[in-house]
Amino acid sequence: MTRRVPGRFPARSSGHTVTGWLGHDQRAANVMAMAQYHLRLEQALAQLLPTGFGADIRIARVDAQQLVLAVPGPAHAAKLRQMAPSLAQKLQAGGWQVGEIRVQVQAGLTAVLHPASRPPKSVTPLGPQALDAFQQLHDQLQPGELADAVARLLTHHGTGNKT
Repeated sequence: MTRRVPGRFPARSSGHTVTGWLGHDQRAANVMAMAQYHLRLEQALAQLLPTGFGADIRIARVDAQQLVLAVPGPAHAAKLRQMAPSLAQKLQAGGWQVGEIRVQVQAGLTAVLHPASRPPKSVTPLGPQALDAFQQLHDQLQPGELADAVARLLTHHGTGNKT
């Protein structure tokens, strides 16, 4: 039998999910409500912005009726500053309490939103002629680092060293 510390964790019957647990702690519930508000507001913004542009914008904070948006660079900031008055009006028309939009450049935002990924390797297997040529080269080389490298290449491609 597990002992439950009163006030520490909700009883099992109240919900097994994180959101169920967060609902029992007032401070956590406030954080969860604010996070959900930010996500809904970001979605509303993304619908009002040109395609692809909204994916690079995040809400930095909401103070009273001032919305502060974080963008990855000065080009985004300039474009968004031009659009800010009309965006605020459209958000107000949609029921959001946004009186003013401020833009803030956060240089590291691109790395967070779009982590660099390596392009997939494009490997073309060596054909029989190429492998024969490498084998002939290996046979003509003096023992050393180059000969060892060619031998590894031949082994890697499944032909082994025929000497």
